[in-house]
Amino acid sequence: MEEQKILLIIPAYNEADNIGRVVENLIQNFPQYDYVVVNDGSSDGTGELCMEKGYQVLNLPINLGIGGAVQTGYRYALKYGYDIAVQLDGDGQHDAAYVKKLIEPLLRGEADVVVGSRFLRREGFQSSRSRRAGINILSDLIWLCTGKRIRDVTSGFRAVNRRFISIYAEDYPSDYPEPEAIITAVMHRGRVAEVPVVMKEREGGTSSITFRKSVYYMIKVTLAILVKRISYGIRR
Repeated sequence: MEEQKILLIIPAYNEADNIGRVVENLIQNFPQYDYVVVNDGSSDGTGELCMEKGYQVLNLPINLGIGGAVQTGYRYALKYGYDIAVQLDGDGQHDAAYVKKLIEPLLRGEADVVVGSRFLRREGFQSSRSRRAGINILSDLIWLCTGKRIRDVTSGFRAVNRRFISIYAEDYPSDYPEPEAIITAVMHRGRVAEVPVVMKEREGGTSSITFRKSVYYMIKVTLAILVKRISYGIRR
């Protein structure tokens, strides 16, 4: 592991209540990992807090959405020659103690993209029943389209190798990207694996996903998955 350059990408939008706790935990307990906070045009002082504390931060001038923020992190990782990049949400739900478990399949050469799943062992925060139902539907759809079964398709806790740092730096979904990013990985013949992790419930702030956005999310992501799969079939 010591021979690999590893970057933690932390997208953050209006996470002033959480980002300090997330970054301080990394600095104190996981100094072996580099990190960068991608402040996605926050209006609540997230960027100012990061700069005041001296955190490694990229301040986007406007809100690009989670996909744009994560892609910015991948472009940073590509520019500075990282071998592995890990996505880690800025709301404190993802426990950095599981980063090693995420990157182990990459280090062993067994996978190109690794998804941290809360559903393999069903420990910790499991999300609401309605969201789990939606996740199951998307999981089934991705399986039908690709033959690849991933249980926690909306998990933003992921690790990728150098090849997919380069791919995602150029080709990453912009809006609600996690399920689409799995399709992108399969389209590029990537080996996608899933490992069990425990996630926490949000401690501060509020989620940006409302009921109305959840409905839009399901429709948009379903259509995007189908379009990507059809497009891939045509190109092949």
